Amino acid sequence: MTFKAARPITKQVKVVEVGPRDGLQNESGPMLGAAIKSTLINQLAAAGLTHIEAAAFVHPRWVPQMANSAEVMQLITRHNHVSYSALTPNMQGLERALEAGVDEVAVFGAASESFSQQNTNCSIAEALTRFEPVAKAALDAGIKVRGYVSVVVDCPYEGVVSPSAVAQVAEQLIQMGCYEVSLGDTIGSATPARMLDMLNAVSQNIPVSQLAGHCHNTYGQALANVLCMLEAGVTTFDSSVAGLGGCPYAKGASGNLATEDLVYMLHGLGIHTGIQLDRLARVGQSISDLLGRPNGSHVGQAMTF
Repeated sequence: MTFKAARPITKQVKVVEVGPRDGLQNESGPMLGAAIKSTLINQLAAAGLTHIEAAAFVHPRWVPQMANSAEVMQLITRHNHVSYSALTPNMQGLERALEAGVDEVAVFGAASESFSQQNTNCSIAEALTRFEPVAKAALDAGIKVRGYVSVVVDCPYEGVVSPSAVAQVAEQLIQMGCYEVSLGDTIGSATPARMLDMLNAVSQNIPVSQLAGHCHNTYGQALANVLCMLEAGVTTFDSSVAGLGGCPYAKGASGNLATEDLVYMLHGLGIHTGIQLDRLARVGQSISDLLGRPNGSHVGQAMTF
């Protein structure tokens, strides 16, 4: 008897690199210089990443590592084929992002009330209402808007999150103009079956083509979750070079899925990403060495040993 591995239905996947923002913002040491951050972004672009979350225009009191975002955006070497995005939680942040010349902005909601209060100091409804004028102003300026939903499976404060709650937040983000919604397993506790339950609920009213996966690897399930979402038709995934990042509101949550690990699996499935894995691995090892932290990518460790 001959067995064949199941093949995802897609031949191409968009990888959204979130390391320079979601990864670096969780570093507890002194703020990294703008030159270091811009170099990292330039190296990621040179390795073939075409969607890079480069900055966050937030109050420095809440996210000190992102205080030099405007300078970072000034220093990067722009490429027409690369989209440089930034997180913008309010109108002030959006104004600064537009001045810095970002190509895309992101707003974020949560699927649990407790996480929303911890993350944004307001309820889910209040946060979404706050984002509406931000999204409208960005769209009026010709800038695309991406949405994030946190804790789509489990919340560190409330436990299990209802798939219907995730669907409601995702629908509201789409209604305010987000072209895509990234579904975040913030504390990395999801398993494939639970991810599919959530995805089934969200996709009732949102095309799968407008959904993205954002998997953390706390329990080592990130790649398994990506694979099941791939087979369900999702073709966009967030990841972070060298597995940088975590979540300051989710104690014990490890970093995002490492971009190197994601790309290695995708290439092994015959899926095109446009990313040069060897160059990416060197970038991951370089930033890990610079930060004095272990490389969070298994593939990166193997390729740079």
